[in-house]
Amino acid sequence: MKPPLPFIDLAAQRQKLGKRIDERIKTVLDHGSYLMGPEIEILEQVLVGRSGRRHCISCASGTDALQMAMMALGVGPGDRVIVPDFTFIATAEAVRLVGAQPVFADIDAMSYCLSLDSVESIFEDDDSTIVGVITVDLFGHPSQSRQIEDLAGSRGAWLIVDAAQSFGATRGGESCLAPGVMSTTSFYPSKPLGGYGDGGAIFCDDDGLAGDLRSIRVHGSGEVAGSHDRLGITGRLDTIQAAVLLTKLEVFDQELECRQKIASRFGQALGESIRVPSVEDGATSVWAQYTVEVDDRDEIRQFLNEVGIPTCVFYPRRVSTNLPYRSFELAPDGVPVAERATSRVMSLPMHPYLTDSDQDRIVSELLQALEN
Repeated sequence: MKPPLPFIDLAAQRQKLGKRIDERIKTVLDHGSYLMGPEIEILEQVLVGRSGRRHCISCASGTDALQMAMMALGVGPGDRVIVPDFTFIATAEAVRLVGAQPVFADIDAMSYCLSLDSVESIFEDDDSTIVGVITVDLFGHPSQSRQIEDLAGSRGAWLIVDAAQSFGATRGGESCLAPGVMSTTSFYPSKPLGGYGDGGAIFCDDDGLAGDLRSIRVHGSGEVAGSHDRLGITGRLDTIQAAVLLTKLEVFDQELECRQKIASRFGQALGESIRVPSVEDGATSVWAQYTVEVDDRDEIRQFLNEVGIPTCVFYPRRVSTNLPYRSFELAPDGVPVAERATSRVMSLPMHPYLTDSDQDRIVSELLQALEN
């Protein structure tokens, strides 16, 4: 059993963190290496140590990370890639950006992550042109990535783990970034490990893939100066973001403990009134969002908004219902769980610096809204 969380002066912690970030940013401004500066390599080394992988390649965003990963694998026109139909648009978008076709699978009713059964039904229906699967660790909860990787591998397909929302989460004692031919994450400001702008990273174990990814992120640059050996993109992470992330990593584990404490308090206070999120046995969540399910969502959100409690809906529609994706196929049994989630999920405020009084007010006002 873990020892109790030590007392933390949250206001002082935030002030100290802000001061350290300012100092690191000043260091970057002083040395002037705004792209691929020394902080980039240091950050990548630190992230390798947390990932269970041999290589980390930082990049400009989580979306770029997914696109670069598929470019390195040679994914293109005629290929089909299985993705969840309930997630942010970027996962399917990256598939289309390399010219491949997404196949939309359903999600698990408990975790909201990609459903193993739905993936299996797609393979059984027609696996002739399916080259891979992308799992998404939604709301901070890790997917059943190892099981899906085994299934995909038995059909000659690869797995990429989209861990944009789950950096720091684990399953079966290993990092959520460990499975798959590659895994990716995002450092968008709202993420548990967020920067001051866009950013992302790709993780892998293969030396050749790592070399290709480093080339792709700089316009396909070659070993000889001025040469370009492959198609690439402008995918570099800027050095200031690396400096911010290095500072935030100093308190990241402590912040995750705070998130866990807050999630536990929410669950205990709300669990008898609404459906609250749960974590599967053997897994840990980083609680990127604290997402509940409610009836009459719009009315409840309006009530909370009027009393100053912000909420957000991730996601109000399935990916495949958006205009660029309507022509692509769904799993043979459809996506009923994903469809239900779009009308019921609602995310409450969640960050490591929510005070006990903040949490109590959120709970009190939500319970009041449910009674009205």
